[in-house]
Amino acid sequence: MRKRAAALCGAAAVMAGTFAAVPAEASAPSTAPSVHTAKLTWKKCATDAYPTLQCASLKVPLDHRRPRGRQITLALSRVPHTARTYQGPLLVNPGGPGGSGLTLAGFVASALPKQVAAQYDVIGFDPRGVGASKPALDCRPGHFDPVRPNSLPTTPAIERAGLARARSFAAACGRKYGDLLPYIDTTSTVRDMDAVRRALGAERINYFGYSYGTYLGAVYARLFPERVRRLVLDSVVDPTGVWYEANLNQDLAFNDRHRAFLAWVARYDSTYRLGTDPEQVEATWYALRSALAKKPAGGTVGASELEDTFVPGGYYNGYWPRLAEAFAAYVNDNDPGPLIEAYEDLGAVDASGDNGYSVYTSVQCRDAAWPGAWRRWREDSWAVYAKAPFMTWNNAWYNAPCAFWPAPPLRPVNVANGTLPPVLLFQATGDAATPYEGAVTAHRLLARSSLVVEEGGGNHGITLSGNACLDGHLAAYLADGTVPRGYGTVDAVCQALPDPEPAAAEGAKKAGPGSSKGSTLHGLLGFRG
Repeated sequence: MRKRAAALCGAAAVMAGTFAAVPAEASAPSTAPSVHTAKLTWKKCATDAYPTLQCASLKVPLDHRRPRGRQITLALSRVPHTARTYQGPLLVNPGGPGGSGLTLAGFVASALPKQVAAQYDVIGFDPRGVGASKPALDCRPGHFDPVRPNSLPTTPAIERAGLARARSFAAACGRKYGDLLPYIDTTSTVRDMDAVRRALGAERINYFGYSYGTYLGAVYARLFPERVRRLVLDSVVDPTGVWYEANLNQDLAFNDRHRAFLAWVARYDSTYRLGTDPEQVEATWYALRSALAKKPAGGTVGASELEDTFVPGGYYNGYWPRLAEAFAAYVNDNDPGPLIEAYEDLGAVDASGDNGYSVYTSVQCRDAAWPGAWRRWREDSWAVYAKAPFMTWNNAWYNAPCAFWPAPPLRPVNVANGTLPPVLLFQATGDAATPYEGAVTAHRLLARSSLVVEEGGGNHGITLSGNACLDGHLAAYLADGTVPRGYGTVDAVCQALPDPEPAAAEGAKKAGPGSSKGSTLHGLLGFRG
């Protein structure tokens, strides 16, 4: 989720190597079968990138309060352990809500040090409603087809058009999935995870989640603390902001991150020819937005689609060179081709995206109450827009179906927990999607957690992306439970990798060190979560 990043305090400025390491309990969990354990049949589903990947399916109750009632099917993946030392299953989740985790299992198993990955069965899963799990939701195919109404509601007609889209999406979900929507939520997914644990025959699980997956892990730990062996949370959701306030707060952080991108463009004026003054470059970007609101590029990229294209740059700076090239080509050469291609690759929503958005809204609208009066949304969004114009209204419309959701809301889960083994948190100081303060809050609520901060970083999802310092802490924890212990808010600090260089610069790479891993990971994590 998104909120303005805060400066580190006290011990945060001290480098990671100065902290004492504290080994946590590291014995392997028992794998004795539990009662009512379903049998999993694993079959090969290898890809060129992940040749040892296996897949299975598991039936779970739609309503866990009625275990013998209607069943749904979860899709699972696995990279099995190969070492003699076995530390149990490591469940992984990419976030969202609505992200598919099947391929992530292969990535995590290949990106971890071999001797560490070999000790775990790395388990991916598509949460209920997602991807290969059945039934998979798709409330309104083509909901994001271009050209959408201008996200900025400067006239009553534009606002009415946005409201009509939000209402129609919520109504379509209710018509198609009215029997499912009361059971598409974080708590139900957490109970599915425990069913996976039982099916695997494990008394406890290890868990590694990114983004929304951090909230999923924290809720699992709250409901099943005795079932947690190790818990890694990367890019941490503020568990006290579920979900309306968190989305408003994101707008501020994404505006900061977008301005960081524009300042980067200004530093490379010799390449992009858009000016050396960041404010001048920013003014040019908003002028482009205004022009596209009147005449979409190629009849495809209007103002809303332009925002969709540049939002991924707030998640991952590896996209900056391509976005800058598209920006410059349109402004300097009146060439819409690179911008349209960037939209198609980074901003456009395909069938998988329709599914992801359907689950995203289903979970977020169900997890907690949202304002039912649109007047509240309007007032709050205009107030935030005055400080952060980049994506405030785009984000408001993205979440607006929650104002009309056909399933009643639950209460957010209080994830405060003092009974867990040591937990490891990772957070970048400039992360826009899950800002720094949220990680500090989670660190405080999870009594035995350690917080590792990437100082100066702005990417979302920071481990297994090429930062050796971060990955060293991750590997040590998964190897034997070692966690850093500091003396203030932060337990260890790693310096961020350099920003990328322009692709057009002689000898430059499109992204900085670790770009191959980073690009692969961010392709799996996706956006908006």
